[in-house]
Amino acid sequence: MIFLIGAVSLVLPRLIIILLWLFSGWFNGVFQTWYWPLLGFLCMPHTMLWYSAVQHWWDGQWDFPQILVLILAIMMDAGSGFFGSKK
Repeated sequence: MIFLIGAVSLVLPRLIIILLWLFSGWFNGVFQTWYWPLLGFLCMPHTMLWYSAVQHWWDGQWDFPQILVLILAIMMDAGSGFFGSKK
């Protein structure tokens, strides 16, 4: 059961990225090159989604609340992926 919860938490943000990319223009104009979205998809999907949300909803304006959520997204990515705890 714990493995299933972990697998879903790793796949869900990537699924959202794929759906946004396929069915909307959400990422158009957010990134200037192709490799940042690819790295975001592979390594830091929560951070990539939050970065694109700030670009759309706040026109790229990074104030304290946006930075705070960015830190939380980085922590979620670091905890769920490459840097997770080993037991």
